[in-house]
Amino acid sequence: MPGINEILVIVVLAAVVIFGAKKIPELAKTFGKAKSEFEKGKIEGEKELNDFKNKEKKLD
Repeated sequence: MPGINEILVIVVLAAVVIFGAKKIPELAKTFGKAKSEFEKGKIEGEKELNDFKNKEKKLD
């Protein structure tokens, strides 16, 4: 049964074969930006939900 190191090596090699060595840093940068935008959206959504809950409490 392969360990985590072997699986990581296989995944990295597959990524290099599929995308090419030059494309991987660009993909990593894109994924990083996407994660950042997701986190910003999550925080903004939580803030809006809290604002809505607070507004609802004031009406009661």
